[in-house]
Amino acid sequence: MSAPRLLVFGDSLSFHGPDGPHRADEPRLWPNVAATALGGTADVVAQIGWTARDMWWALINDPRVWAELHRADVVVLAVGSMDTLPSPLPTYLRTGLRYLRPDRLRRVARRAYLAAQPRLAVALRGRPTVLPARLTVRYLDTAVGALRTLRPTLPVVGWLPSVHQAPSYGYVHTAHPAATAAVAAWGRGVGVPLLDLPAVVGEHVRGGRGNPDGMHWGWAGHAAVGAAMAELIGPLLPAADDPGP
Repeated sequence: MSAPRLLVFGDSLSFHGPDGPHRADEPRLWPNVAATALGGTADVVAQIGWTARDMWWALINDPRVWAELHRADVVVLAVGSMDTLPSPLPTYLRTGLRYLRPDRLRRVARRAYLAAQPRLAVALRGRPTVLPARLTVRYLDTAVGALRTLRPTLPVVGWLPSVHQAPSYGYVHTAHPAATAAVAAWGRGVGVPLLDLPAVVGEHVRGGRGNPDGMHWGWAGHAAVGAAMAELIGPLLPAADDPGP
């Protein structure tokens, strides 16, 4: 086949490096590492804090995504990690801070939110989360069902939620084991290959070798994830001498 195109739905883990966010075509980011290893290119659809629900909304609402779906050779659902984070204050409150006016009120409210978040995460033992595991699975499953209806032979892969060591969340990640088990069971049930992200990048994060925020990865982490994702995707693509449908 010709150079494969990866359509990656992600969150900030797909475009943040050791020093903050980067443009989507930065070659050291894991989607581009994976695409390069496969001899192709990656198109990244991602924003900070995106969950499986945001991925679904992008899939059904963004006309750029609809166009890319006709050209993609594989879809990567690289979401679910942010779903597992403590969210002691409602998600709509966090996302709505940007709309507060005047500017001074917005800055005061954001500082108060950021100060309260780690304390409440500890006090409430990591619950509630940004998105319950049952909803993460529901949105992943709905997305895969839609993709298979639209293009039945299009490969779809995903990953298990990442880990963090983030002071901004009080170093709390109580919901991670149950969410990981739920996503893993879903992947097995519907035949979606999943990258074991904690196994690939867990030590990198816990060892403090990533971004100082304790959540995002250094370039070594991106390289490892990109290589592992390419290994997962490679067998799903048509052989080089296969003319395809």
